[in-house]
Amino acid sequence: MKRVVLKRVEPPRPVTTVRYVECQKNHAAAAGGHIVDGCREFIPSGAEGTDAAFTCAACGCHRNFHRRVES
Repeated sequence: MKRVVLKRVEPPRPVTTVRYVECQKNHAAAAGGHIVDGCREFIPSGAEGTDAAFTCAACGCHRNFHRRVES
C-alpha cells in the first residue's frame, strides 16, 4: 500500500514596501499641549541591522514616532 502526502501550497503574498514619513512625536505632551517638530521623513542614522537604524537622523526620534505607510 502506498501513501501519498499532499502539501498545501499557498499563493505568494504581494510584496509591500514600507516607508516612514512625518514624525508625530508630541513634544509638549507633558505640558498638555500638542507640538510636533516638523520632520517630514524618517532617515536612519545608521546601517540596517544596527540600533542606530531605528533613530531618525533628522529629528533624533525613534522610528515608531514616524507614521508608517505601506504601499
